Amino acid sequence: MSLRIYNTLSRAMQAFVPLVPGHVRMYVCGMTVYDLCHLGHARSMVAFDVVQRWLRASGLQVTYVRNITDIDDKIIKRAVENGETIRGLTDRMIDALHQDADALGIARPDHEPRATDYVPQMLTMIGQLQQKGLAYQIRNENGNGDVNFAVRKFPGYGKLSGKSLDELNAGERVAVQGGKQDPLDFVLWKSSKPEEPADVKWQSPFGEGRPGWHIECSAMGCELLGESFDIHGGGADLQFPHHENEIAQSEGATGKPFAQVWMHNGFINVDNEKMSKSLGNFFTIRDVLKEYDAETVRFFVVRSHYRSPLNYSDVHLDDARSALKRLYTALSLVAAADVAIDWSNPYAARFKAAMDEDFGTPEAVAVLFELAAEVNRNKSPEVAGLLKALGGVLGLLQDDPQQFLQAGATGMDAAAIEVQIAARATAKAEKNWAEADRIRKALLEQGIVLKDSAAGTTWEAAQ
Repeated sequence: MSLRIYNTLSRAMQAFVPLVPGHVRMYVCGMTVYDLCHLGHARSMVAFDVVQRWLRASGLQVTYVRNITDIDDKIIKRAVENGETIRGLTDRMIDALHQDADALGIARPDHEPRATDYVPQMLTMIGQLQQKGLAYQIRNENGNGDVNFAVRKFPGYGKLSGKSLDELNAGERVAVQGGKQDPLDFVLWKSSKPEEPADVKWQSPFGEGRPGWHIECSAMGCELLGESFDIHGGGADLQFPHHENEIAQSEGATGKPFAQVWMHNGFINVDNEKMSKSLGNFFTIRDVLKEYDAETVRFFVVRSHYRSPLNYSDVHLDDARSALKRLYTALSLVAAADVAIDWSNPYAARFKAAMDEDFGTPEAVAVLFELAAEVNRNKSPEVAGLLKALGGVLGLLQDDPQQFLQAGATGMDAAAIEVQIAARATAKAEKNWAEADRIRKALLEQGIVLKDSAAGTTWEAAQ
């Protein structure tokens, strides 16, 4: 293979070779489903959707797992506040997640495990860690208590974040509690609290409780993809402590490398700050989709490299919409032929070279604009077909061009617009240029732009 990927673990670009020839096993950390997904979640979902699309386009079999965290402190808090069951809340939020992801053209993963369905596997892994001296239980007055991972007993801890143990702190979601052997130790099994709902309590050899956040992904990844697999992905905010802890747990339990390549997508920023619910500067996917069509949002994400920060603003989304319209305008000029991609074609070869260099979507998108310019020049159905086919590899350009260009028009329906176009044609035929100009200007005030060509007049939305 010619694919190279930036591996966070090695901090370098490296040639990608699947552990099993021809088959890629990929695990990506999904959402904690206590609220609607925001644009930062969309960025991660789209990034790894493009990854799995390119792997498949490269002729590889892919087993793609993206988990759902459906047990968590935030979930419990929200369910209690809402007066609903944990399952009621998480089912509702998973349905919303699917609606948002489907709208953005994100293919469903091959497996979408819910953490609560894998508690037995988590308990087995915790038992293995205890047997190896890597886990210990804090005993409370009932003889039970939290089970923690002993960080300093795992020699490789810190290799993903690149920091020494002395530099690291407890990190997000790792509460420093009395009884821990070290502040860096993190919880594997949380002992139940009397006030917690009954549906977040499981029986275990360690007493009644529930799993910690980090153990969930280790257990699900090993169960569905094996103890060693090819790619583990997620947002840059998960590199430490979550992914660092996953490595420690998984490799501590199995003695095998967990994932050979670690990929992390960059943040979406608002005013140079990471978009997040905790900062209160987030936009839900569905809020953004009220103002912009889903393909524009996807294009906004895809045209930036997955590892780079991405700045959100209406200006940037307006620019993405205008750029996408240029591609669809080219496709509106001629019916695209149904072509199979010939990767020896110079355009396709440049597209492939870009994607093979750490999924270089900015350069790949640039090839789409080169093809659009070629379509504008020669009106070739085959070139238009290649533009559409390569766009499809990125999950773009699959809508009817005219429908895309006309979407978002307000104030008039299509039939009324066509009546005005016919009236303008009559005025032009009668050389009544003033009336023809008046109709054009009146339509423009309604957000309708007319496009004249040898084949006749078409229209599109102004925005």
